Amino acid sequence: MEDPAIQRFPSQPAPGTPTPSSSSSQLNLAPTMSDEDSARSRYIERLINANHHPSPSRTIYSDRFIPTRTGSNFGLFHLPAPRQSSSSEGREDSSTSVYSTLLRTVLFGPESGVVSPVTPEKRSDWMNPPSRNIFRYKTDTCQALHSLFPFGSDDAMPGVNHSPVKAPRKIPRSPYKVLDAPALQDDFYLNLVDWSTHNVLAVGLGNCVYLWNACSSKVTKLCDLGVDDSVCSVGWAQRGTHLAVGTSNGKVQIWDASRCKRVRTMEGHRLRVGALAWSSALLSSGGRDKSIFQRDIRAQEDFVSKLSGHKSEVCGLKWSYDNRELASGGNDNRLFVWNQNSTQPVLKYCEHTAAVKAIAWSPHVNGLLASGGGTADRCIRFWNTTTNSHLSCMDTGSQVCNLVWSKNVNELVSTHGYSQNQIIVWRYPAMSKLATLTGHTYRVLYLAISPDGQTIVTGAGDETLRFWNVFPSAKSQNTDSEIGASFLGRTTIR
Repeated sequence: MEDPAIQRFPSQPAPGTPTPSSSSSQLNLAPTMSDEDSARSRYIERLINANHHPSPSRTIYSDRFIPTRTGSNFGLFHLPAPRQSSSSEGREDSSTSVYSTLLRTVLFGPESGVVSPVTPEKRSDWMNPPSRNIFRYKTDTCQALHSLFPFGSDDAMPGVNHSPVKAPRKIPRSPYKVLDAPALQDDFYLNLVDWSTHNVLAVGLGNCVYLWNACSSKVTKLCDLGVDDSVCSVGWAQRGTHLAVGTSNGKVQIWDASRCKRVRTMEGHRLRVGALAWSSALLSSGGRDKSIFQRDIRAQEDFVSKLSGHKSEVCGLKWSYDNRELASGGNDNRLFVWNQNSTQPVLKYCEHTAAVKAIAWSPHVNGLLASGGGTADRCIRFWNTTTNSHLSCMDTGSQVCNLVWSKNVNELVSTHGYSQNQIIVWRYPAMSKLATLTGHTYRVLYLAISPDGQTIVTGAGDETLRFWNVFPSAKSQNTDSEIGASFLGRTTIR
């Protein structure tokens, strides 16, 4: 159906039109027209057709705006459904049906000449519409900024990032909880704090071990070693409620924390045991006697193998997440890597220039190991134990006491001693500082991370334990922590 608003001015006569005479006029003039009228008609025709010689490739547009009807609710017009005309119906009914069909074709498209009746569900929608404006906005008008960019994803401009810019995560600069920890020793070579998968914090204070339940804030005294002994290290088993305790007399005790009962005592070291690390049922212990003992708690023997290599006290021990490699650091400035069956180190790293206590395996990249050096070194170094390569080095400006990797994002936190006693949150691999936390007045010698990977606890010789929210949760890695300073309090753990 031709739109009546579009005017066409053919330059050639339409088919079926009688051929004009051989005169120069292109208009069909009556034979009785005078020469003056004929000349006037030719003049008018020239004016009309002066700029109207349409090309077959040129589209002629009207001066009316016809909006698209896609997505419009034309049920509001209540158009009757077309009916089949019978022989008994009059000519007037037949013409009405044809007009209704033609109108539907114009409104809904040529393929919709016959439209199925509206279902009861659809009828209930248009009988009570929320808005009678058929030219309405889509409900999903809230679009990302990059979706409004004039270039699509296939035509994206090189070097231009169209994704929304994330706001930097805000890390609280104050601890949300502070616990008093009397007699917490200021000794760089000890490891006196650990956090279990059951959300229980173990702390060695003097010759006693205390348990603090993070869910109920209940404090329990687990053991007292007596006046002739002291706690040098604590370490929770990966699963269950068993806690290993290293003593100054060179013994390793296994305690069942659920019953507050000692299960076993194992010997082997001649001097204090300052480092412990679990790998399933295998427990590794490092001592001042320069040795590392591998202990299978299922076996009757106190240890199943002895690892020799360090020339001074072993102060750092960590098993990799796949339980295949054990990293050890010592006061001899050495970082060694052992496997499950070796009695000699399979990898040796000698770049540190001070004692290596801070050790952390990445939970995100297999074989990625971070280590930190003491006061004369102050550096965090990264190693790839798979390729046996030194990746990078970062000078922190202070003694590196501890390292722990976030379980949820590719970030890590370091605690420091001389001279700034700070806590730094880093983004890896750029090693850009996300936050620097201060509050401890002594070296931050102890560090542990909560089971959910969001909170860390730090301990220092100022006899305090401080809890910080530094990492995002696993589900909302781009949101700030919701635990606020309203929980800030000071509680004595003893």
